[in-house]
Amino acid sequence: MNGAVGILSREFDPTAVLAEPLPPILGGREVNGVNEEEKGNGRRQIVLGRNVHTSCLEVTEPDADDELTGDKDAHMAGVLARYRKTLMERTKHHLGYPYNLDFDYGALAQLQHFSINNLGDPFIESNYGVHSRQFEVGVLDWFARLWEIEKTEYWGYITNCGTEGNLHGILVGREVLPDGILYASRESHYSIFKAARMYRMECVKVGTLVSGEIDCAHLKAKLLENKDKPAIINVNIGTTVKGAVDDLDFVIQTLEETGFTRDRFYIHCDGALFGLMMPFVKRAPKVSFKKPIGSVSVSGHKFVGCPMPCGVQITRLEHINALSRNVEYLASRDATIMGSRNGHAPIFLWYTLNKKGYKGFQKEVQKCLRNAHYLKDCLRWAGISAMLNELSSTVVFERPLDQEFVRRWQLACEGNIAHVVVMPNVTMEKLDVFLSELMEKRSVWYGEGREDPPCVAGEIGHENCCCGCGGLHK
Repeated sequence: MNGAVGILSREFDPTAVLAEPLPPILGGREVNGVNEEEKGNGRRQIVLGRNVHTSCLEVTEPDADDELTGDKDAHMAGVLARYRKTLMERTKHHLGYPYNLDFDYGALAQLQHFSINNLGDPFIESNYGVHSRQFEVGVLDWFARLWEIEKTEYWGYITNCGTEGNLHGILVGREVLPDGILYASRESHYSIFKAARMYRMECVKVGTLVSGEIDCAHLKAKLLENKDKPAIINVNIGTTVKGAVDDLDFVIQTLEETGFTRDRFYIHCDGALFGLMMPFVKRAPKVSFKKPIGSVSVSGHKFVGCPMPCGVQITRLEHINALSRNVEYLASRDATIMGSRNGHAPIFLWYTLNKKGYKGFQKEVQKCLRNAHYLKDCLRWAGISAMLNELSSTVVFERPLDQEFVRRWQLACEGNIAHVVVMPNVTMEKLDVFLSELMEKRSVWYGEGREDPPCVAGEIGHENCCCGCGGLHK
């Protein structure tokens, strides 16, 4: 381009799907984004997204010429304006991932010019003075009250994401019980198994019920096989795909029945999404430090609705000394996973917690549950297989046949099922548009009996499957 700045077409759409080669899947031959190994065993193929290099925005060096510099500023402004338009469009069709997109943080724009870093321990000020620890500790105290632990008995911090909260919780368990075995249901978030690999821990996958909840009978059998070693248990407060809530009380009872005393087990509660919703559901079992749990983590960019990934991790103060180390460079102590931590995130969390409070969150939980039931009922009335766990706002249904429809609505899929996570920004009107498009597409996919909808009885139960086979096959 001879050094000139290329102006992108006004039709530029960074979400457009281009037919470009995709990176291979390790362990299997991959053709056009589909893992060929999956075809032989009857499982649904894994379809990867497109290679981002096909639409990346090139970074070019600034020019010393003032006129060209002005052209480049105009070019960048145009790119950003079109990108904003794309974000607005994609937000309209966002249903499959658990992010609350209904927020307004305009009042915090005044802080964007500051490099706010909460490196080190939230409770000990370091030499770096541009921090937001006062906001961070205020947020932590709020969650400590929610999960019923005294200020003098907990330690925690604002993480950079939900995965970091899980990595920290499992790490604390490993440090408290160095020879412990990690037990997690097969429907646990992938970060739990990532933690096991990172820390070189022995990990036992436990079976689940059709709801997605951990099978405590299977857990009991696995615990009895390893009675000589302590147990580190991951309890899901809402599984990733089905939104199932593990029965914390039953897990504790299972540990006690198999002879594990409280000094020989550690429980981490992964409450990424429902950890903040559960306290406001009347029939829901309580997640509380009054029970023998070791840590709880929750995401801040999910139900709370922060514009950047973040999370909250709280553990018992008595456990943290196993991790904590003095750092002279910081003039502080550190027991976190990361070094530098986003100092803006605690301010966003503090702002939302103050604006909404317990009553505000309670109203939003009720709205989400009501709209989730509405979606599930509409799907079932239309003859579409669907399931909704009692304590959840995640509606599971048969996977749409068309991958373009999946991408348009940003649905999360696994095997023959997909789900919609009903968040505060998901209105009935938005669900009506989705349902209308889905019904129109299904009339094409399955019209004139050319193809049948998938049987999902094995994934969501016979009573939720509408394929007409009675759940006799998968």
